[in-house]
This record gives sequence, C-alpha cells and structure tokens, in this order.
Amino acid sequence: MTSRPRPELADGGALLPAGFAVPAYGAATLADVLPGVAAALGVPVARGDLPADPLDLVTALTGARRVAVLLVDGLGAQLVAAHPGEAPVLTALDTPAGVLSAPFPSTTPVSLTTLGTGLPPGSHGVLGFVTEVPGTGRRLNHVQWRDDPDPQQWQARPTVFEQAAAAGVTCRVVAPHTFAGSGLTRAAYRGAAYVPAFSGGDLVAGMLTGLVEGGRSLVYGYTADLDLTGHVRGVDSAAWRAQLGQVDRLVEQLVAGLPEDAALLVTADHGMVDVPDDTRLDTGTVAELGAAVRLLTGEPRARYVHAEPGAADDVLATWRAVLGDRAWVVSRAEAFAAGLFGDVDAGLADRVGDVLALARGSWALLDLDAEPHGAQLRAFHGSLTPAELEIPLLVARGRALR
Repeated sequence: MTSRPRPELADGGALLPAGFAVPAYGAATLADVLPGVAAALGVPVARGDLPADPLDLVTALTGARRVAVLLVDGLGAQLVAAHPGEAPVLTALDTPAGVLSAPFPSTTPVSLTTLGTGLPPGSHGVLGFVTEVPGTGRRLNHVQWRDDPDPQQWQARPTVFEQAAAAGVTCRVVAPHTFAGSGLTRAAYRGAAYVPAFSGGDLVAGMLTGLVEGGRSLVYGYTADLDLTGHVRGVDSAAWRAQLGQVDRLVEQLVAGLPEDAALLVTADHGMVDVPDDTRLDTGTVAELGAAVRLLTGEPRARYVHAEPGAADDVLATWRAVLGDRAWVVSRAEAFAAGLFGDVDAGLADRVGDVLALARGSWALLDLDAEPHGAQLRAFHGSLTPAELEIPLLVARGRALR
C-alpha cells in the first residue's frame, strides 16, 4: 500500500502514531480506480490536480472495450492474503497495481463515494459514516440517507459515471435492491443506470448482461454480505470464512462469463478488525468525555467529537488525557493538515467534529446511547491501521485480452 510518510502536524502536534498510515490520494487509493478505468475506455475524468491514471490501468486493461468493477464490502487485502484456501480464485488473480489504500475514514459511505467520484473525501464531502448536518445539530447516517439533505447538493461533484456516460460509454450499477434511489446511491453513482440485485446470482447475471451493452461499457457491482458477516460474527469466525468462499464462487462465475473483450477488476472499500470485549469503551460511561461535548458522530473506530462553542481546546485536552494510547486524538485542523481527507473544499470542514479520536490497536469507542446496536457487533473499521486501510485490486481478462 502506498501511503504518505508520517507528517509533522501543522501546529507542532504529535507525529502520526506508528502503525498508522495516511492514504496517498492520487497515487494508489480507491479514488484512483475508476478514473483509470475511464482512461482505458478513452474517457478523461476531471480530477483537479490529481493524475488521470496513477495505477496505469490503461496498460493493465489494454484492448478492453468493456470493464466490470466489483466492490466486495469488507474484503481487506490482509484478509484475502490470510485465507488462500477459502479464496483460491481471488488468490490466483493478477494484481495490476499492488495493494491500494481505502480513503479515510475507512468506512463504506466514504469509500463508495470516493470510488464513484474518483476524488478524495475532502473534495466530495461524504466525510464519515455519520456526520453532522452543520448548523442543525442533526446526525446524518449516510447509509440511511434518502432526500434530506439533497444528494445533488450534499455531494455536488460529477461522478465518473456521469463523465463516462457523456462520452458515450454505457454505464450500469448492479447493487442491492434496498439501495435503489437512496441518497448515497445518488451521490456516488448518478449517471449510471441502477439495476437492483436480489441475490448473489442476480448480481452476477446483471453484471454480465450489462457488459455486452453498447460499444463500450462500464459495469459496477457491489455486494455487502461479507461485511455484514464480519460485523456480526467477526472476521475470525467460521461464518466469515464460509462467506468468503461464497464471494470467491461469485467472482469465479463472473470470470467464466466475461466477454472476450472485457476485463473484471475486484476491489473493496475497507478491511476489518475484531474488537474483543476488553478493548471496548462506552464513552457515555466516562463522565469526563461528556464535558462540553454537544454531539458525537463518526463511528466506533473513527469518532468525531463536536464541542460546545469555545470549548474545543478543552475537549481536545480531555479526550487526549482520558484515552491515552487507546486512540490518536487530534483537532480538526491537525487532521486536515495531516491530509487524512485530502484537500478539503471550502464549506465542508464543519461536517467533521472539532476533535477526532481514531482508535489504535483493537480499541473501539462506542456510543451506546446513540448506537445501541454496537454492543452486538464483533468487528469494526474506520481508522488508519493497515488492516482497515489496505484493499486489493485484482484483475481478470477475457480471452481476447490474455
């Protein structure tokens, strides 16, 4: 995984902790996948100062007129490497650009929007699993989001799908039927026809059907079952390993059905870490952590703390003192200076808390008053450890491209 060197923070704060990495946006991250695919299909994508194809997918996909991209939620690169027996097909695929990095925070809504726009989070504005709608005191859960706020305004950047469709590429998204028309779908995938999938088999059939449409085609597929199994059962469980085998079979079916002039890329949005009972902290049970705090957002391994007016410095000091080495606690300004989100557009900063607490090791910072379901989950993600950030990029090619 390519990452930034450990930076000195803008105000002389602590260095990035050992074992953490900062995504190298524009070099080898999830943001770089679809712009490279578009370039291989002859479509330039607007990315500001970021390079068009840092992964050199133009070379890896030489001759392809049809490209499918499958994102397997929760398929961390370390998890794939640790389970070759359960995933022989995935293990045998080529790796055209090595291991990539998820964006920060390493969580699904941020990653899906990063993939769909080809931009870092600081540019597209989906900055966490749950963020505040500035000025309202209201939490926005990006997975449950529908129409408020307006997805076109909350995420105003054009997607890669919009740009590819305008250039004559047939674009299709095949994803769970429950996400059709959601705010996140419209923020990340607009410009592509949405085809609802009701099962793994339906996903395979929908993707393969989409690949034969038009002269050039871009098909994106998404499956969430591995992530759900990991959250509920843990990644060190028989259930998770069995589900990985189901993912491997799904990929095998896609590879077998590829048109001769098509290629398949397989990637992920993040990895996961199991969190045992003795590394869980319910912040609501620690009185000091509630002092001068008006709102908690984010998620258990990437917690955003919104301070009462004028209290940000005191909140920062308190959270650092109480959490110690359980989390890297930084101010919003420090997080931005470290490049965690990439360059942050004007008007988006207030979506992030005044203080960020990023879990180290296997710690999770639960907020059981607001998120009671967290007590039932076994694995989490969101922070900056390699287990969470490192994601695969794998490729299979149709017969004419081999």
